[in-house]
Amino acid sequence: MSKEKCLAALTGVCATLALSVALSFPVPTHAQALPAGWLAVGQPHSLKVSSATPKLPTSVTSDDGATVRITDASRVIVGGDDVIGIMEALGLGSRVFAAPESSVTLAGRKASHHFLFNRTTGAEGVLSLDGTLFVGNSLRRHAKLSETLRKTGLPSVVIDDLQPAPQKIRKTAAAFGLKTEGENLARELERQYKQAEAIAGQLPRRTRVLHISATGGGGRPTVGGKDTAAAQLIRLAGGINVGDDAKAGDYTALSNEGMVAAAPEIVLLTRSDLELFGGEAGIWRAYPALKQTPAGQNNRIWVMPDEQLKIVGVHSGAGALALASALKGLTSK
Repeated sequence: MSKEKCLAALTGVCATLALSVALSFPVPTHAQALPAGWLAVGQPHSLKVSSATPKLPTSVTSDDGATVRITDASRVIVGGDDVIGIMEALGLGSRVFAAPESSVTLAGRKASHHFLFNRTTGAEGVLSLDGTLFVGNSLRRHAKLSETLRKTGLPSVVIDDLQPAPQKIRKTAAAFGLKTEGENLARELERQYKQAEAIAGQLPRRTRVLHISATGGGGRPTVGGKDTAAAQLIRLAGGINVGDDAKAGDYTALSNEGMVAAAPEIVLLTRSDLELFGGEAGIWRAYPALKQTPAGQNNRIWVMPDEQLKIVGVHSGAGALALASALKGLTSK
């Protein structure tokens, strides 16, 4: 099939799905053994620092341009797992007071309150949680909300999820008065990225990787587009993100014809998505054409921790290293 027909097959049935929709799905909590022949990819994350206490007050510039003064970080309402993961690494996990319903981070799951954070989230709902600080993670979803919250007196900072993880780490740390700790954390993550890039540079060829997810619109299975955390990780590790061909930024539906035309060599998904699919049988039901691809024919399904594959944050370096090493092992055979 020509490249033009391949792209047409990919995009013909694609409906870009807002990430906010995915936040409404529950996250499974029980891990399961992988089917025979599948590969668990991942490394323990090593970016822990000593438990820290916020040094307040601080005055920071939110990504929506507002200057925000922060005086109390005892009950933080957080809009995304990337920020929560950074708070955990800074020793501030116990201060996560409210988190998204589908949070995969430990502090997010243990939060006192859970909330659906999306484009329609209103200030009234956030204020009802009685937090002392709101930290959003998306200009698209949280800029207007934060502006409204500030008018009521609740300090609100947005740290946009589309920027590089080291930048997010520095900004999050600064909000809590922990610039030195944040700088150390960011530099360590940058070191991991460089190691992953070095491994990727040694690969004899680039492997086509398809990231699939169970948490699309209405529960439909989707593939990761060019702006997803998974796409960034795949590219950093030296692979080709098949979902880029769909010309979609977020998670996107894929036709059977498009699946075959994409010809992925690796299928990549998270632990929680595997459980949401219902295990191996659920994967083949959701993507019946997958068995006609090189990945399906070779039973080459790789599973990663959620925080390393779906979140651009403190775990991204460990994820990139693990994926680059796995791709090296595959292409060196």
